[in-house]
Amino acid sequence: MTNNIAEIRKNYSKQSLSEQEVSPEPISQFNKWLQEALQSEVEEPTALVLSTVNSQGRPSARVVLLKGVDEQGFMFFTNYESRKGQELAQNPYASLTFFWPALERQVRIEGKVEKVAAQESDEYFHSRPKGSQIGAWASPQSQVISARQVLEQREKELSAKYAEAEELPRPEYWGGYRLVPAYLEFWQGRPSRLHDRLAYELQGQEWLIKRLAP
Repeated sequence: MTNNIAEIRKNYSKQSLSEQEVSPEPISQFNKWLQEALQSEVEEPTALVLSTVNSQGRPSARVVLLKGVDEQGFMFFTNYESRKGQELAQNPYASLTFFWPALERQVRIEGKVEKVAAQESDEYFHSRPKGSQIGAWASPQSQVISARQVLEQREKELSAKYAEAEELPRPEYWGGYRLVPAYLEFWQGRPSRLHDRLAYELQGQEWLIKRLAP
């Protein structure tokens, strides 16, 4: 066991990634990798790092969960008044990073972020467990609070208020975002740090596939 983190390393060798084997469409390729991550039962396969930049050009990142992917893009849900929500209002561009270490794979996605339709937010909000719905109302996300008891008291009050209700109304400040991709990169670990990196870049209406040096 070493305490020197500079000495920690792993030689990746499980799989390869070639231009001949990938789908010509990046969403199709992403879905293939996501399904393989799900089938492999990796931990939190839908977890991703969402990176945003505020109006001063300062970045911030946090882990959120992917809740939908289709030809339009990648969907996640949050409090619109949270730090990420405020930064997306200031600068509607972001990146998503997935990392599946058990498969030695990473996916990076960049694009413009837009709010999803209210109906989509309603449908997802009401599909959540009731406790999660209460949590969305109870937490003033990213705001300073004096103690955890503030949240617990608010949760208690809301639980009593909606004790007989099957579901809560969706807060206006809570809903979904969709990142519409313009760039995706698929990274497969390879030996000697000579990893495979294939990037899809949108040119007009077509996706161009490029190989990048590791």
